Amino acid sequence: MFIALALATTAFAGPGWITTWSCDPSLPYTDPTQLASAHLVFSNQTLREIVHVSVGSDMLRVRLSNIYGASAVEIGDAHIALQTSASSIDLTTDRALTFSGQTDVIIPPNAELLSDPLPFNVQPATNLVISLYIPGSANGAGIHYLGEQTNYLGAGDQTSAASITKSTSVSFWAFLAGVDVTSTDPGSGTVVAFGDSITDGYQSTSGANHRWPDFLAARLLTAGIESTGVANAGISGNRILHDAVSIANGPNALSRLGHAVLDQPGAKYVIILLGINDIGQPGSTSAPASEAVTSDQVIAGLEQLANRAHERGLKVYGCTIMPFAVYPTVGWYTPDKDAERQAVNTWIRRGVAYDAVIDFDLVMRDPANPDQLLPAYDSGDHLHPNDLGYQTMANAIDLTLFRSEPFGNR
Repeated sequence: MFIALALATTAFAGPGWITTWSCDPSLPYTDPTQLASAHLVFSNQTLREIVHVSVGSDMLRVRLSNIYGASAVEIGDAHIALQTSASSIDLTTDRALTFSGQTDVIIPPNAELLSDPLPFNVQPATNLVISLYIPGSANGAGIHYLGEQTNYLGAGDQTSAASITKSTSVSFWAFLAGVDVTSTDPGSGTVVAFGDSITDGYQSTSGANHRWPDFLAARLLTAGIESTGVANAGISGNRILHDAVSIANGPNALSRLGHAVLDQPGAKYVIILLGINDIGQPGSTSAPASEAVTSDQVIAGLEQLANRAHERGLKVYGCTIMPFAVYPTVGWYTPDKDAERQAVNTWIRRGVAYDAVIDFDLVMRDPANPDQLLPAYDSGDHLHPNDLGYQTMANAIDLTLFRSEPFGNR
């Protein structure tokens, strides 16, 4: 058994490695009832998780996560394969993952680990299956709650099984932070989409990979930009300036910028779409009124995010906040809150903190009712887009923003 001495602040970026898929974890449940009802108490079980990669390669590695975990977690075995359907894999592609040559690894509390590089032919825009066997008792950590993806949980070590028998379906990703691939292109890099539920893909079709970062990855491939990976660092309900009231909504964006964006392998660009929850949540069932913020405070938070990313050599693209009138949660929308959104958007459009501005508000609003989403793009809750809306967002992004240049140049 390999016991890793890793720190949660480990920087993973390095020459040749870029992120092809990622998710950002939230805080774990601590209440035993919540843990049990969410299927986040593991013992002698295999967790089979499906991820949709953005770019391909012939070499990959997997990042495991116990971030925010209070106890060490043993992974008794870990495998990767190509998906055929549901929990089924192509057995001819099944490979064991190792960690410093060992198949059994312990992830310390609040840590992340890298697997050894593995020769593996993965094509762009395909589904990989990562199977983790948890032999002992462990509570889920490194959890991304809103997967919009069906994953599977089964008894015993089924890491190399053709499919998971007697499985329980779950929608989270646990103990999994990302998949990286190598690239020989000197202009290669990673685009990190940093945001909230709209970046996380809430209300998109589950399992269809119709989040706007997925559509952006598809556009990049179609345009022949095949060595720029897309990492999704969205967490539903996330705010810039306050931790979420709900554990699943994650710690504030200022605190998670490091591991979610700056430490992504090959991070070269960040697209920031945040602020709607800071404005809308306070005074509703989502957050207390005492956490209300001004437009100037939201702007200051966005500026901090941009400055820190610039300091690390990333190109920073700021997105305007989309309309949210008629959102049904009581206390979310008021004319004063919309005035704050407009003030933030005016500042974003000035571009003083960004290398470029992506005007999602302009693209997604109803011209007849500019404080509302265009009905054709509305999932029905008047805040989150539907699949067409998410595709429209991706289509609004100028692909020349991702021009080929050596890593770290601005």
